[in-house]
Parts: sequence; structure tokens; C-alpha cells
Amino acid sequence: MHTLKGKPQRTAFRRATRIAVATAAASALALTAAACGGDKKDDGDKKNSPSSTASSSSAAGGALQLPDLHGQKLEVAAVWTGPEQKNFQKVLDEFDKRTGAKSTFVPTGDSQSTFLGAKIQGGAPPDVAFLAQNGVLHQFADKGWLKPLGAQAKAELQKNFSQGWQDLGAWKGTQYGIYAKVSNKSMIWYNTSAFSNAGATEPKTWDDFLKTAETVFDSGTPPVSIGGADGWTLTDWFENVYLSQAGPDKYDQLAAHKIKWTDPSVKDALTTLAQLFGKKDLIAGGTKGALGTDFPKSVTQTFTGNPPAAAMVYEADFVSAFISGNTKAKVGTDAKEFAFPAVGSGKAPVVSGGDVAVALKDTPAAQALLTFIASPDAAKIWAQGGGYLSPNKNLDMAAYPDDVQRNIATSLIGAGDDFRFDMSDQAPAAFGGTKGQGEWKDLQDFLANPADIAGAQAKLEADAAKAYGG
Repeated sequence: MHTLKGKPQRTAFRRATRIAVATAAASALALTAAACGGDKKDDGDKKNSPSSTASSSSAAGGALQLPDLHGQKLEVAAVWTGPEQKNFQKVLDEFDKRTGAKSTFVPTGDSQSTFLGAKIQGGAPPDVAFLAQNGVLHQFADKGWLKPLGAQAKAELQKNFSQGWQDLGAWKGTQYGIYAKVSNKSMIWYNTSAFSNAGATEPKTWDDFLKTAETVFDSGTPPVSIGGADGWTLTDWFENVYLSQAGPDKYDQLAAHKIKWTDPSVKDALTTLAQLFGKKDLIAGGTKGALGTDFPKSVTQTFTGNPPAAAMVYEADFVSAFISGNTKAKVGTDAKEFAFPAVGSGKAPVVSGGDVAVALKDTPAAQALLTFIASPDAAKIWAQGGGYLSPNKNLDMAAYPDDVQRNIATSLIGAGDDFRFDMSDQAPAAFGGTKGQGEWKDLQDFLANPADIAGAQAKLEADAAKAYGG
């Protein structure tokens, strides 16, 4: 199945654009949006009615009205670093230029819910935060920490986003967030020179992928770069294998913890992963090297050096921003990608994730930024920097810097509401979104010792049961 980090897929899409069409579309939003529904409340609609506004053009038609915010400060928190942060800063700079506000970016680190929770409980929350886990939106909303979208932000959201993406940013009937930046996490990027030197071709199945890795190894280049120092990359590896091998129904059940991590389907997926994780020759730097490599390095070492430290690296469409920002390689020429390979008799997976913008303070400045974030104006600036994918249906595809990203974005919009969402992002943060614990740590331990499948399952289940409450 093809999904945006968990979304079902259709084989009708081309290799480079398999984003989100699935065989089980009817259940696609079952976990992430079952309790959301349409927003029937008017909470916050009267909160943002500034007396003076600044207008700007909007690709969706008409002028985007933003308030005069001279003298007002705005703190914005997100997990992004490096090129991702630099590209987003351009969006904030344009917002400040149009409104007169002074925005400050605050990095949250990977343990985002812990960082933001401490800020909120300490009485000093940022005005706006981009939450990397959908489960955190639910948790924060239940605690009363989120402010509903105001009327203008909600109108911009409804104009530019399909109902499915609106639902993902809602919880229990109230619209809280805007999925302004999303990702296709079912892509493997490769160094074209390394492939050419090895005589390798793009694989379509897991078995062929392993054979391709062996072929590359025989040519003298380590085949696969793994950013194991960042546990979230390992959850993505697992989810793609699991989605393809176990199918969408099992995926939904495991995401909701309706089946245990000791289920035979989990054993099958870990056994498949061990076919790669257990072969040190296929991993750049071996197991120790992978566990000491963070995500940015896993990308840069694949596209620098002659020969490079690795020929392939797995991760989402945002890899292109790191290639462009941190190496001399050109996306589409020196760096290409293929869809995550199908496992066994399953279909090639496409898993999606995303960052949802929410207000933690009920101020005109916070609501104005959310309005801007929901507009094609902001999406255009963001897209031009590369490494960015937007579900905004009114964004001109010409804004994307290359055909690779343009094709991915076109397929995303074409998929409509037929998508699934990242499994770990749906989980409570203690299990699926915290550095050094839960699924992140358990899969790092599995990478270190892939022979102990039963032990990995037992630890995953114990941590999941604790986080999910039984």
C-alpha cells in the first residue's frame, strides 16, 4: 500500500510519486481522525478580529488579510534544524515583513512533548508550535493546552486543504491545527555514481533490494547508510516493512495497540528487518557506525566523497533539502530515489508524517501566523527551498524546485483523503516520540542485536502497554 507515512497506496502511481493512495482507503483515517470529525464548534472564532490589517496576494484567490502586529513578539517552536529550519525561517521573515511582528524560532529537540510540556506548565509557552506527532496534539488538546483556530485561520484552512487533512488537525470536534508540512516516508535515495559503478538498478522488492545491496558491496562501496543515532528513523524502517508485509488492517490495529507487539506479524517484520540489520557488511560503518550516525550525517555521507561512505539512504522526501543544503550533489542527477520496496507478497508501502501548527497562546499574533501558514503564500515560500511537501491544494506546483519534488507533491494532492499516517506519531509520546525511551530506544537496541527478535518484541510490548495505559 502506498501512503504518506502510513498511507495506503495504489500501484497505478509512478515509482517516484507513490505518495498516498491505498487499497484500504476507507479505514485510512480510522486512527488519526476517528474522534476528530468536522469542527462544529466556534471556539476561538471571535478571538482574532484586529482593527487594522495588512493585505497580501493569495494564490487561492483574493487578498490574504493579516493584522498590523507592529510591536508584538511571537515565539514559534518546532523540531527542525539545519536546512529545514533555514527554509522555515524564510516563511517567518515574510510574515514579519507583512505584519510588523518580530518572530523568534525556538528549536524543541527530539523530545518535543517534554520540552513543550515543561514550557507550558512553567507559564511560558511559545505562541505557536509545530507538533511532529499527531498523538501529542490529542494529548495537549485533552489537557486544555491548545487554542482553537480562529475564524480567519479556519477559513483559510477550509479553502486550501482537503477534509482529510482538516480532520487530522482536529480533535473531539474542535479544529486546532494545520498540517502545513508533511512527508512521504517511503523513499530510498541513492548515489547515481555508486549505482553506475556497481552496475546496480533500482529494486522493486525487498529481496531485490538486498541483492542490490550485495551488488553495491561487491563494487567496493558500503550499500546502506542508517541514521540509527536518531531512533525515529528506525521506527520508519519498521513501519514501511510492517505496512507492506502485514497490510493496512494489521497496521491500524498495531498503531492503536489493539494487537500486541508480541503478535506474530511483528515477529515477521523484525525478521525481515534483521535481513539488513544483521548483515554488518551491508551497513555503512557496521552496526556501531549506524548507531553513531544521526539522520543528517546519514544523508551527507551518501552524497559526498569519491567513493561515498554509502550508496543508499532511507528516509522521507525532506532528504532532498539535506542533499541540496549540505552537499554538492544535485537532486534528480547525482541523487535519485525509488519507492520503498514491497515485502513478500505485499504492496510497496508509502508512509506519511507531518508537522501540525497549533496555537498555545490565544493572541491575534498567533492566529495571524496560523492564517498565513494555511495560505498558499506561505507554502510557496517554503516549497521553493526544497525538502518540503505541502497538502495545500492551491499551491502552484511550479513552486517546487525540481521535478522529483513536483511529482511527489502532485501525487499527494491527487490522493485526496486516501492516506494513512505514521504509526509512531499516532502513539503516546512516551512510546513513539521520545528520545532514549519507548519504541525509539527499543529499535536501537534491536539494531544493536537483531538476532534477539523475541526480546525486542517483549520490550516493545512492555513499553507500549505502559504508554497506552494497559
